[in-house]
Amino acid sequence: KKFVFSSSATVYGEPEMLPLQETARLQATNPYGRTKLFIEEILRDCHAADSTWNVLILRYFNPIGAHPSGRIGEDPQGIPNNLMPFIAQVCVGRREKLSVFGDDYETKDGTGVRDYIHVVDLAKGHVAALDKLYSDDEVGCESVNLGTGEGVSVLELVEGMGRATGSHVPYEIAPRRPGDVAEVYADPARATAFLGWRAALGVDDMCKDTWNWQSNNPYGYQIQEEDEVVETAN
Repeated sequence: KKFVFSSSATVYGEPEMLPLQETARLQATNPYGRTKLFIEEILRDCHAADSTWNVLILRYFNPIGAHPSGRIGEDPQGIPNNLMPFIAQVCVGRREKLSVFGDDYETKDGTGVRDYIHVVDLAKGHVAALDKLYSDDEVGCESVNLGTGEGVSVLELVEGMGRATGSHVPYEIAPRRPGDVAEVYADPARATAFLGWRAALGVDDMCKDTWNWQSNNPYGYQIQEEDEVVETAN
């Protein structure tokens, strides 16, 4: 009985420590995070009731990027909710500009800081988790952070996409959004020690692969609509 669960760093809520370790307090502050936390609790209860279950809970930080072939990438429907696909759509001309929500946080440049991880590294983290489960019958029920351990600000990500595209990314500063925290990044040491995994790709790789995907597929997997309206972030 083996189970890998795709959880999220949102289960930590407002971080009580940085970098975040798996032993940090769990206090999800939004519906998405609560669904992840509830399922984590169900899995822990399942293992407690039947110890033959071996469960690995992988807490993703902020996955971005695309497959380096440019053939597989993120294609959100409507206005993207996440930062990187919105930046990518600005770069390809589908959106006028990016709204940066807040530049007065106590961070390196005043914008929010997150731990961005390349989707290829994330996929390899799953392979490492499966390898662990199929080579060790005594895993139990364990949680593991999947992140780089490095915080990257919104403006640093914007600058990275500028390098990838060779063009300035237009943006404006907007008010903070309620519930956003200043800084969140992982302590990935347990993933290295327990799974033998560590992230290998950096921000420039994430931006390069995102741009390769988006520039070759400006409308994602869809065919361009003749009268698509260009929108900005709200």
